[in-house]
Amino acid sequence: MKPTDEPTIQQLFDLTGKTVLISGASGYLGGAMARGLAEAGARLVVSSRDQSRAEQTASEMPDPHQVNHLGVALDHMQEASIDEGFETAVKAAGQIDVLINNGNDPVGEDWRSVTADAFSRHLQNATGYFLLARKLRDHVVEREAAGCVIMIGSMYGVVGSYPDAYEGICNASPVAYHTMKGGLIHQTRHLAVYWAKDNVRVNCLSPGPFPSEAAPEGLAARLSEHSPMGRMGKPTELKGAAVFLASDASSYITGQNLLVDGGWTAW
Repeated sequence: MKPTDEPTIQQLFDLTGKTVLISGASGYLGGAMARGLAEAGARLVVSSRDQSRAEQTASEMPDPHQVNHLGVALDHMQEASIDEGFETAVKAAGQIDVLINNGNDPVGEDWRSVTADAFSRHLQNATGYFLLARKLRDHVVEREAAGCVIMIGSMYGVVGSYPDAYEGICNASPVAYHTMKGGLIHQTRHLAVYWAKDNVRVNCLSPGPFPSEAAPEGLAARLSEHSPMGRMGKPTELKGAAVFLASDASSYITGQNLLVDGGWTAW
């Protein structure tokens, strides 16, 4: 390839003409990632269990190219809702090119008190992620197009937590959460190798410690003690990673888990 033929860095990161379906875009981290994607030119289809909330979130997203972001009702914990919501999204947007599985149905109980039902329900997040990813894969294969799936994992899918970081402040980091996020990272690898021939890339973006203002008092300070960078992450520090994985800048990357954790897992 001649230097004059190769795409510029601006073109590689440009998401103009791409439609991204993202769940959990009204959340603390999901909102930052969604704004980054929109700022890079993508048209967003924002999903939520509640249609009005989805539409409100979509209306608050930056829209530099006037692409008109959309909101759809979709509950990734319910298979029927996944089927209906994805179909609605495709009809409304015309196409979906990128799926970001970010929505999360949380679990609060730690290993001391979590019930079998609560544990199993939390694992259902991974089931929903898979079903949506398969929807995206089938949709782009039918269109004879390229597709991209981004799972949102966690550093806690890679390493265990420090018990002393939570002791006396709040419950321990939930074992069901660690189990589910670890499973998502391996789900990413599995789907990536099966779908590569279909021109569908599958990667995982795993944030490290990003506690919000709603986190228990003192938790951020405790966690900072265990971070090589000595601080917590800022939501804006996920924007670049999300755009990178969704764009042609990562066109030869699949099956990978990108950790944005301030060095936490490098210890």
